[in-house]
Amino acid sequence: MYAHFHRSFSSNTSTVPIIIMKSIKIFLGIIPWLICPTFVMSQDNKYPLLHYEELSDTKPHDDLYKWNRINPAVQLYWGSTDVRYSKYNIPQDLKKKKLKIKSWKGEHISCQAVLWTKKDLHNVSVSLKELRCGKSIIPTKNIHPHFVRYVMTDELNKDRKSGCGNRENKAEWDSLLVADALDIIDRIDVQAYTTRPIWINIDIPHDIQHGTYSGSLIIKSDQTKQTALSIEIEVINKVLTKPSEWNFFLDLWQNPYAVARYYQVPLWSKAHFDAMRPIMKMLADAGQHVITASIMHKPWDGQTEDHYDSMVTKIKKIDGSWKYDYAVFDIWVNFMMSDIGIDSLISCYTIIPWNLSFDYYDEATNRVQFIKTKPHETSFSDYWLPFLKDFSAHLRKKGWFEKTSISMDERALNDMIEAIKVIKKADPDYKISLAGNYHKEIERDLYYLTIPYGNTLPEDIKSRRENNKQISCVYTCCVEPFPNIFTFSPPAEAAWTVLHALAEGYDGFLRWAVNSWPNDPLRDSRFRTWAAGDTYCIYPGPRSSIRFEKLMEGLQACEKIHLLTKEYKKSGNTKKLIKLNELLSKFTIKGFIKSNQTTEEVLKELHSFLNS
Repeated sequence: MYAHFHRSFSSNTSTVPIIIMKSIKIFLGIIPWLICPTFVMSQDNKYPLLHYEELSDTKPHDDLYKWNRINPAVQLYWGSTDVRYSKYNIPQDLKKKKLKIKSWKGEHISCQAVLWTKKDLHNVSVSLKELRCGKSIIPTKNIHPHFVRYVMTDELNKDRKSGCGNRENKAEWDSLLVADALDIIDRIDVQAYTTRPIWINIDIPHDIQHGTYSGSLIIKSDQTKQTALSIEIEVINKVLTKPSEWNFFLDLWQNPYAVARYYQVPLWSKAHFDAMRPIMKMLADAGQHVITASIMHKPWDGQTEDHYDSMVTKIKKIDGSWKYDYAVFDIWVNFMMSDIGIDSLISCYTIIPWNLSFDYYDEATNRVQFIKTKPHETSFSDYWLPFLKDFSAHLRKKGWFEKTSISMDERALNDMIEAIKVIKKADPDYKISLAGNYHKEIERDLYYLTIPYGNTLPEDIKSRRENNKQISCVYTCCVEPFPNIFTFSPPAEAAWTVLHALAEGYDGFLRWAVNSWPNDPLRDSRFRTWAAGDTYCIYPGPRSSIRFEKLMEGLQACEKIHLLTKEYKKSGNTKKLIKLNELLSKFTIKGFIKSNQTTEEVLKELHSFLNS
């Protein structure tokens, strides 16, 4: 995505020993398993996984006079998951010692407590043991407290109209620390005159008895006695389906290359997959449907810190014929399907890259070469047609053809028309995807169409696509000032965004990156080209984020709406169905403006109904 901001592409050739190319399957399948250290052992201070220091914040904040007036010296109260509490400011209007929440069975819920202090606290720990309702319990293993960590962010462009464009000179941007990452450490030191939020995730068992479950959040440190907050969770008699069964179509692009760089492990080694497994499992637990696969070198011209390489090796033999090695593609897809459980669609990017430069290994010169060609030129077809034919045969042999789409993003209509001709000539049954503007000329050819937020797909087209089992979604990127999931975006926008897609009648939501990490993602979410946080919402560790948790909140609400709609239609409960649709309409652009409410307010109103 972001074709209008790409940098120039280098077409220099490079020498690659032919023996490496011919031995790729042996290398991928055996050597890494024997020689690679585990990803934990490979770490150094450059890329921390556990303990690290947050960056300093030079922004104005509450002075010592204000801090020294708080009494007692250490404060602990329940806060809101819709607020990013400032590290150096005293939280306002927090006086709640007991929290009451409603939940469905099988739901992943979140809450946030806030600790602030005017004295140093060492070895602060937090625990929330099993929650009880008579003899029934929510076990401790289902309760996950996290210290919220602060990361550097920036802002929208100066005109406030988008978050796109060159940001190489970070001094030009308004940078500050914001709460976002949910840490995985057990203890932390909290400095005097600072605030430290505490985020708690609770997974409600699917088979639990409904009722009210009670417990206490316990905070300890070397300098303080035990401090507690009370919590009650009313589990209602409704069951949320498992994420793998959710109706909402979620497509967050994965970047395996970023994981290899950050964890400092060889690509596609056992250590690489060990590092990726918990990250991708987080995606599966959010209802992810799509596997992101790259079938050429730099499909987006290296728009991320870690560019995508081709998962398919294209080899031009000495006699001019072609052969293809699918070792990397196969091992990646197998991993995502078998280990992770994401198996609805394999999106293969792309046959129309930004720079229209196409890689292959040339046996005659023993070099990686590049072809510069355009979709309407014969050389474009000469390059892609034999590959797409061979790829079709390979996919059919693996049993993946029906789940594979040749995918493109933000390409011009004329280029798409020519590319579709080549794809259909190779195999007329290929599925084709586009993330970009709606074009009536090619819409029927697109199995999966995702349009930008704020654009519209005609209702008759949307309905026909639904009847034909074609997928229609919405996406956001750096372009949208609202709604978005930048590190400076209000948390509720993440939930609002996916509910917006449902409210507008689309099948789901796409976002271009979930883990395309910048150089130092735990401390600095800023990137040279996009607004801070645009490239990722899961941190190394892996660590979740306030943004990812709020996205999860919205996704679960979408599934609740789907289940309740079916229930109300079946039972003939017209009154409740009308009320549900009325609340959902506030997540459309027109309905939201008309409501004159904030994203937090419409979310709270919807949740109140869904959990009633």
